[in-house]
Amino acid sequence: MSGQRAGSSDHDAGWWRDDAPYRDDASHGNSYQDSYEPRVPPRRRPEEDTPRPGGRAEARRAQGRAAGRGAPVEGGRAAARAAGRGKKKRSKKKVVAWVTASTLALIAAAGGAVYWKLNGNISTFGDDGLSKDRPAASSPDANGHTPVNVLLIGSDSRGGNNADLGGGEDAGARSDTTILLHIYADHKHAVGVSFPRDALVPRPACKLPNGKWTKAEASVMFNSAFSVGDTDAGNPACTQNTVEKLTNLRVDHTIVVNFQGFASMTSAIGGVDVCLPNAIYEGDLNPNLGRKGKQVFPKGEQKVSGQAALDYVRLRHGVGDGSDIGRMKRQQAFLSALIKDVKGKGMNPTTLLPLADAATKSLIVDEGLGSAAKLMSFALSLKDIDLHDIKFITTPWRYDGPRVALLPEADQLWAALKADRTLDGQDASGAGASAAPSDAAPTPSEAPSSVAPATVKGSGIRVGVYNGTTTAGLTAKAVTALKASKFTVTTVANASAQNHATTVVQYGPGEKAAAQTVASLFPGATLEASSRAGVSLVLGKDFAAANGAASGGASAAPGPLPSSISSGARSADDDPCANVSYG
Repeated sequence: MSGQRAGSSDHDAGWWRDDAPYRDDASHGNSYQDSYEPRVPPRRRPEEDTPRPGGRAEARRAQGRAAGRGAPVEGGRAAARAAGRGKKKRSKKKVVAWVTASTLALIAAAGGAVYWKLNGNISTFGDDGLSKDRPAASSPDANGHTPVNVLLIGSDSRGGNNADLGGGEDAGARSDTTILLHIYADHKHAVGVSFPRDALVPRPACKLPNGKWTKAEASVMFNSAFSVGDTDAGNPACTQNTVEKLTNLRVDHTIVVNFQGFASMTSAIGGVDVCLPNAIYEGDLNPNLGRKGKQVFPKGEQKVSGQAALDYVRLRHGVGDGSDIGRMKRQQAFLSALIKDVKGKGMNPTTLLPLADAATKSLIVDEGLGSAAKLMSFALSLKDIDLHDIKFITTPWRYDGPRVALLPEADQLWAALKADRTLDGQDASGAGASAAPSDAAPTPSEAPSSVAPATVKGSGIRVGVYNGTTTAGLTAKAVTALKASKFTVTTVANASAQNHATTVVQYGPGEKAAAQTVASLFPGATLEASSRAGVSLVLGKDFAAANGAASGGASAAPGPLPSSISSGARSADDDPCANVSYG
């Protein structure tokens, strides 16, 4: 083989090619000594004149092509090695690009799969069951921002796996807890208002599963609205109708979570920090047990999740007076701790997606929130609200035998929320500070001209006065007349609805006689029975016209709420052990 170059013999030609067959010359029986003498190359046959792949000819052609492209020209083994290295580099780049593209595609597909999964979890209810005479939608403020009202309902449905968690076998569903969350237009403040489930309220007509509508009811328990139709899914539209009728606030979205969804949600975030003023035992969770039983919750701070979290928020007995009022306080404390925990981990998809995955498995929402993207967008819109500016309160109430009656002061609360005023009277609508309400302090010089002569005796009768029009200053005139007749004025505020054509005297159970006495001082006033305790005078446009005021003027902005309402508010950053029981 002395004196031969690569590619000069049939045996060596193409040795560097990947597809060259493996050759082993030793297998032909020639030893190193046998091949010592030089061999004479065989004569080329005519049919071999056609250039074969490999060899010098192929090398020269490769060099020519490389030169034409301006590439360095090298022959023989050097060219082969260079070509091999280039091929490996290009192959490596292709592999990296392919892996990167595949990874991104998998991430996108995984994200899409998560959203697809969440969308499949969500159930919605249509708007065909909503009342036709709903309150008007909120108008955008000066910055184009709009307040949002979200109705949060905790369902006690025993359908599916909920019976095991709820500890009962009753068919149908009721609202175990209901909170109206008002998110102010500035998206810097929010307040959640709890409705006592035992409160007696008017319930408007509601749609049944068979398509028919019920008759309106004057006084029923609040949580009965959710059970209209007697289905495991409940009737969120009926509860929404009831809340809108009660508050004159338009509900923009409704979210229903049942026992299973709640328990799964608390487990997904690793539990929630809560507190109890005393230890709780099995007999407290189940009064029918007939014995004290084992301790379930110790006194003080602790972390709960799953079934334990559900037991905590549903607990009534063994704490305070054992009422639903005390339970609402613990529910508000629980939600405060939940919000604090989520915000502490970061209001982002990484934190929210596991929470959403757990919750949406047992979630019913209105069609406006009927997708994972919409729910995520809504949740992220709350990320800039400071914990201290997230408040929780309970609708003003009093006991009425075994039930609860709502107080007239509730109308003042609804009017403040409708005007986008915070509990301390701040204007969060972005419209700027408003002038102080002219209704606040009546002046003696403003004598009423549309009231009966002062022969009515109102001693011992307490009455709230509300402006049911957009004309400022009316309550001042009415208050002057009432005080002149020895009535006790308890509240002065704008009514939740300011479209009253006539003056109305509303009265609670057993207070019709007192209402008639009030009405006798205001000619033309009509009586209206209510499930709420107390007597309320709602001034209409007839009173405004009789007093020489043109209706449709600027509405007086509501001032700060009474301390009886605002002082009981809970902030999301409050001590978890504070204000968790009643009585």
